[in-house]
Formats: sequence, structure tokens, C-alpha cells
Amino acid sequence: MTRVYISSVIPAPAAEVWKIVRNFNGLPNWTPFVAESRIEQNAPADQIGCIRSFTLKGGGRIREKLLALSDYDLSCSYAILESPMGVENYVSTLSLTPITDGNATFAEWRAEFDCAPEREAALMQQIGTGVFQAAFTALKQRFRG
Repeated sequence: MTRVYISSVIPAPAAEVWKIVRNFNGLPNWTPFVAESRIEQNAPADQIGCIRSFTLKGGGRIREKLLALSDYDLSCSYAILESPMGVENYVSTLSLTPITDGNATFAEWRAEFDCAPEREAALMQQIGTGVFQAAFTALKQRFRG
């Protein structure tokens, strides 16, 4: 199983960051790579088991299922159901932790998945840098604004 882990410090209170990332259908509002997103069957975006289907700005569609959402822990987990990336058994968790010294947020995003061995390094780079770090960088810019 391949593991990807990215962390970052966002210069805003965790509760404020959570308001943005909590919305399972909100990727177009805070990530630089999602063009549009919708929740299938008009389910609520915070309903465990709901499925988001989104289009990437560079082309491609991804479907993900919400596995867990905790306002107490400031975390959400999801699984990829369909993707052009060639990953299987993909499960990811995004979590936020308040940093009390400076009123900032420690953000962590991790994923585990199976893939072809020859694709592992490229997928780790694509997911770690191209998705997780790109999203954290966009959040940092949003709160510096």
C-alpha cells in the first residue's frame, strides 16, 4: 500500500479553515484544480455516504464517497470510487488542528492506495504536490488575502 502525507500551517484559526474545507462539495471554492463539483442524487454534502462527482480543470472526472466527517475532530475521510489516476483502494483523510500559539491551523492530508509499482513515484508526486500541497497553498493565500 502506498502512503502520501502532506502537512502545512495555515495562517488562520482552525474553525475558519474548517468552514471552508468541511463542505464536501466545495472543492471548486478552495482548490486550484477543480472546475466544478456536484453531490449525486441531491444528497446533503455532509451526509456520510454521499458521493461527489467533480471535473478537473485539466480534464478528467473523479467520484469520491464521504466516509467520515467530524466537526469535533475537524476531519473528513473519503474514498475514490472512480478516477483517471489508476489508483485502487484509495482512502484519504484531511484533518485540522488548532495551533494556539498564533491562532493558526496545522493541516494534514494523508492518503493510502494501491497502484501499479511503476506508477507509485509519479502518483505520490501528483497527489502529494499536485493535489494536497496545491490545495494547502491556495488556502494559505486565501487567508493572507
